[in-house]
Amino acid sequence: MGLSTHILDTALGKPAAGVAVTLWQRTSAGFHQLVNAQTDADGRCKSLRGDGELKAGTYRLTFFTAKYFTDQRITPLYPYVEIVFDVADPSQHYHIPLLLAANGYTTYRGS
Repeated sequence: MGLSTHILDTALGKPAAGVAVTLWQRTSAGFHQLVNAQTDADGRCKSLRGDGELKAGTYRLTFFTAKYFTDQRITPLYPYVEIVFDVADPSQHYHIPLLLAANGYTTYRGS
């Protein structure tokens, strides 16, 4: 069905806008880049698809967080965050949120 994400800056209590995000798919040769995107004003990437629908397999989202923090004059501990996840049922929608702060992060499968 698809893939979406959003980033909430938990220290500021607001969406993280303008963060570059890359979607990768694991192949036998390693990870292959599918999509480059950027979070909107609400901190969301509503649709992340490569050449169509997701297929069953392993994917990676890379969130390039360094610029987001340095634009706020904050030195982050994590210059980027990578989340690796499996798509078991491509007919389902996968929402992978990132709760972010300069010195920590967490994620979960959203709806």
